[in-house]
Amino acid sequence: MADHAAVTFLLEQVTEVIRGYADLISSADKEFKKLKEDVEELKGILKDTSSTSTEDKTVRLIKNQIRDVVYEVEDAIDTWLTESKAKNRLMRGAAGLTFAKKVKSLREGQVKEMLQKANDMKTALKSAGTTKEAEVLERRKEDLPIRIDKVVGLKDEEEKIKGYLGTNQPELDVIPVIGMPGLGKTTLTWKIFNDEKICFDFPIRIWVHFSQRFNSTEVLIQIMKHFTSQMEELHSMSLRELCDKVHACLSRDKFLLVVDDVWKTEHWDAIKAALPYENSNGKVMITSREMTVGRHVKNITEPHAQRPLNREESWELLQLEVFGRLGSCPDALQGIGNVIAEKCRGVPMTIVVLGGVLKDQYLSLKADALVREKWEEVAKNENLALDDQKKVIVDIVSLSYHRLTERLRDCFLYLGVFPAGYPVQTLTLMRLWIAEGFIQPDGKRSLEKIAEENLNDLISKNLLMVQKTNAMREVKVCRVHDVIRMFCADEAEKQNLFTDVKPQEENSTPLKASDMETIHRLCLHSDLDKFFSAKLKGQHVRSFLCFRKDDTDLKPENVSAIYESFLNLRILQSKSIKFKKFPPKLIKLNHLRYIVLCVPEVDTLPDQISQLWNLQTIIVHTNSEYLTMKASLWKMIRLRHIKTKAAIVLEKKYVEGDQAGENLQTLNRLSPESVKEVSERAVYLKTLGVRGKLAPLFNDMPLGNMKHLEKLKLYQAAASENRLPRLPDSNRFPPNLKRLTLSKTFLEWKHMSTLANIPDLEVLKLKDNAFTGIQWDVPNNGFPKLQVLHILNSDLVIWTASESAFLILRHLELKNCENLSAIPEGILRRLENLDIGHVRKSITDPAKHLAVQIKLGADLIA
Repeated sequence: MADHAAVTFLLEQVTEVIRGYADLISSADKEFKKLKEDVEELKGILKDTSSTSTEDKTVRLIKNQIRDVVYEVEDAIDTWLTESKAKNRLMRGAAGLTFAKKVKSLREGQVKEMLQKANDMKTALKSAGTTKEAEVLERRKEDLPIRIDKVVGLKDEEEKIKGYLGTNQPELDVIPVIGMPGLGKTTLTWKIFNDEKICFDFPIRIWVHFSQRFNSTEVLIQIMKHFTSQMEELHSMSLRELCDKVHACLSRDKFLLVVDDVWKTEHWDAIKAALPYENSNGKVMITSREMTVGRHVKNITEPHAQRPLNREESWELLQLEVFGRLGSCPDALQGIGNVIAEKCRGVPMTIVVLGGVLKDQYLSLKADALVREKWEEVAKNENLALDDQKKVIVDIVSLSYHRLTERLRDCFLYLGVFPAGYPVQTLTLMRLWIAEGFIQPDGKRSLEKIAEENLNDLISKNLLMVQKTNAMREVKVCRVHDVIRMFCADEAEKQNLFTDVKPQEENSTPLKASDMETIHRLCLHSDLDKFFSAKLKGQHVRSFLCFRKDDTDLKPENVSAIYESFLNLRILQSKSIKFKKFPPKLIKLNHLRYIVLCVPEVDTLPDQISQLWNLQTIIVHTNSEYLTMKASLWKMIRLRHIKTKAAIVLEKKYVEGDQAGENLQTLNRLSPESVKEVSERAVYLKTLGVRGKLAPLFNDMPLGNMKHLEKLKLYQAAASENRLPRLPDSNRFPPNLKRLTLSKTFLEWKHMSTLANIPDLEVLKLKDNAFTGIQWDVPNNGFPKLQVLHILNSDLVIWTASESAFLILRHLELKNCENLSAIPEGILRRLENLDIGHVRKSITDPAKHLAVQIKLGADLIA
């Protein structure tokens, strides 16, 4: 819950000030330590009350008041630290005495009152009998597998829709799939979209999402991304030009276009001109909750009204959600389980979310009899009998929310900051959780590991949907169901966790100056220039989050408004905003922890960034090949992640006394000449990308001592000499390297024997002529732990491998390998997945007779 996370974050901040800013707080040291004791006491009280599943308006009010006081104390500390940094030592002493009085006043006033209210809340909850569930006794808790495929039953529906796709028609056919929220329209359509036969039948497959916040230009650009990478050119086109471009690209070949979640007929009409109705080889599927939309868009096939699950299918899905497999439900739970499944009225979303609650109860209670009692309480819930299934789902989500541990509640509600239908990158989500203070250290695991466990917990409880995994089955992209997102946004507003600034066409009320006094996180989905023209200031705003799907250029006078309006900002997520140059006033935001900037022309990170002593993550989107970092990396103590596609050149070297580097986890990408220094200082680095002239680096590879480095990407610069003479010896690679990417290195295949001897290598990606030559012979026992192999853009013709090589390889991706004649038979027999595009038919024919799942990404070559 937000109050507990806020207090925990404050405790961390006070502890850090005492430890790291002794010179600044010498005059206020005594009061700070007393404040720390008070906050620790408050945290203990909140922890004791955090597991209650119910709370009345009084309790909610007390929690909101506690959080407001916490924010006030935070503001006082942040403001004072900023002012003190700017003063000389003599002036700091006098200011410290003043601040000591301020801290004492806060302690004896608001903090003391806050402690009293927290104790009152604890007493009230105890007398109401809503204590945390002490009967949770520790059933042996197995980590059940995450199920990506949520489709159960509906086989008849699936075959019917696939039949529509396989029927020849005189012109382009638009197939509407219609159903209420939560019925699984998108899930079923996604399954069909990825069906093996559909992939073969439709070499061009495109998926776009509409949502309520429809933008016709952005939708057309999303379609064009399948045909070109020239985004700048597309963004400069008019709507008419984009329509013509899409029409031309879709007119040529057989294609399947899925348009997910069409809300209004006028949204469809805005892109209709882009569709080539004369192309009878094309098919378009749309999903919508409105039958009026379905009737409006159809031209041949009648709208398909998706049916609910029947009783047997409902019970089957519920078993899979709770137990992970069929036939595992204890006899004592069979009867009540069937009753609950039937009450869900065949709505998969209701079953899935409720299944998360039931699974949690099943795993946490020792005896089946106790589980049955809890399930009987769920079955009696009168909300399950409502006709409004949308409200039923919201009520079940609420039930799930109140069963979450306090460490998960804020992480869950934070999902509401993303727009509807937004593909949520898991790395982005986890790093934001960390920067917001929702993830607290436990002394055993890294913050990233704790965040990953929270992510998997939400997925396991069916509160977050998996949209994309990588070949290692790790979740890369998630999606938040519209109903769950609505719950998160509403609950977050009640708790003042964040404020969603919506476009005015959604009938939202514009913010006023008085509103800004209580806002701590801003999610901007509206017209940014219009927002900034109001000249609103928010001294309490900690996060500025902009996740617009379309990029926007701010007016020059509004660029500085971000920094002048929100001086205590900690998070600046502004990828959607294009800056002409690196914003010079950024360095005034001393409390920044997380920055995402889009500055297409930037080639230098200024020296002043070193002053952002709280910075954890910096991501810079630029078109430049190189990015000179004038700031000293070794002075940024809390820095954990740096990401950009440009090659970073470290201009400032390590100086005796610099203390940073130990927290650095990700550095992607780095210039080769800076690698040696990083290898000596960032000893806990886990991910490293290098781009530039690799030959000198390969001659003296300094990574052999980097024991924690697991992921390495090596990109030869396009302007560099083509063929590299050799690879470094295998013992010069990181000793625990698990994932390696090579690109444009033009090595001879004989050097692959070096990589074959890297003992723990699990994933190998060879891109854009990483290796060249006609033949690759894999030695005996080569690549003993390799599970995933990608070969993209290669002139390889003959590939041989002994039976003892690639013993556990299960995923192979081959793209643009037009000359390759065959996959070694031993490899083919072991594969689980084969992802191919622009390869010969001789590659796939043998696989069809084996238990290999084949994904066709583009045309086969005869």
